[in-house]
Amino acid sequence: MSDKKGFTTTILHSDRLLKPEHGALHQPIHTAVTWGFDDVQGLVNVFQNKAKGYAYSRQGNPTVTALEHKVTQMENGMATIGFSTGMAAITASILALLKQGDHIIASSYLFGNSRSIMQTLSDVGLQFSFVDATSVDEVKAAYQPNTRMVFVETIANPATQVADLARIGDFCADKGLIYMVDNTMTSPYLFKPVSVKASLVINSLTKYIGGHANALGGSVTDTGLFDWTKFDNIAPILREQIKPAMQGMAQIRKRGLRDGGGTLAPEAAHNISVGSETLALRLDRACGNAAALAKFLETHPLVSKVYYPGLESHPQHDLAKQLFSRFGGLMSFALKDGVDTFAFLNHLQLVVKSSNLGDTRTLAIPVAHTIFFELGAERRAEMGIPDSMVRLSVGIEDTDDLIGDFAQALELVK
Repeated sequence: MSDKKGFTTTILHSDRLLKPEHGALHQPIHTAVTWGFDDVQGLVNVFQNKAKGYAYSRQGNPTVTALEHKVTQMENGMATIGFSTGMAAITASILALLKQGDHIIASSYLFGNSRSIMQTLSDVGLQFSFVDATSVDEVKAAYQPNTRMVFVETIANPATQVADLARIGDFCADKGLIYMVDNTMTSPYLFKPVSVKASLVINSLTKYIGGHANALGGSVTDTGLFDWTKFDNIAPILREQIKPAMQGMAQIRKRGLRDGGGTLAPEAAHNISVGSETLALRLDRACGNAAALAKFLETHPLVSKVYYPGLESHPQHDLAKQLFSRFGGLMSFALKDGVDTFAFLNHLQLVVKSSNLGDTRTLAIPVAHTIFFELGAERRAEMGIPDSMVRLSVGIEDTDDLIGDFAQALELVK
């Protein structure tokens, strides 16, 4: 498809242009685990990377391949690998590419599970430095001779700090570091990490890309910008068998996906693929709702602070304007002292009390008591997470209905 086609047009027609069986508009769900060959040489060629094909569905399936192709198009990337979850994509990619003693610089504002797996990986020999990623100077100060990767999120969950993405990208390019950017909170519709020289892009496909809370999935996309010939950790056999541009992805697929086993199921891949067709439509509505709700909450007397990059009061508002086409559907706010957070949440009638993100429905969760509970009070304080913080994943409801629900719940806890 021509590069001149728009975002939604490209996604809508992606499967059809791959010419699936019988003129289907979507890639069918292939549930096969094993794949037969008339000539054993064909099977050997697939195993030895001499031919494309499928040998065992743990590392490849036509339905998943179609989704990978679609995500690659969304990210303006070179290639994508699908995983069972976003966390599987992160874990597998790091384990596949890095070795004991390698050092990663990561944002100190990472989502709790991402931070947790890095703490686990530090127990088996990887080294981490957690820094304030809103400043490239903090990243530069953490650099060591054994640094191999920088890992950041576009917008932090839940306090919405915006990383200094472009300047960090310049630094990584200068030092020859893998620059891994988690694009989940913005999605490829609002932001393309390739524009800031990202090497690898993570997406939790469960969230905005799938969009309907009916399938788990994750992905890693190679932007084509990193020179894998200069990366010491590529396995010698892959140096021999795989063209240089694809060596990183080949290693992630074999050591990360095949050996790690975090396979994306074809049924989930199909649901995510269909859901992705309305990504732009859903996010336009969600972003509009989030902006309106943020303004309402910022002026409410029972709210002490609102965390949303679209507000001029946000510390990285100008940076977010430069980077993103819109400010996303994620936001948080803190209630004033004396207001019962749980009572407020229980008074909400339309908003769902839930831990997910990127659904069509607006979801709310008390942060300190749930997704960041395990970090402890001291670490939450360092991350700027008060006990009264409520995180919102803003959905596509009618704006007046959404604001009305918050208004009535706040009125009841005066």
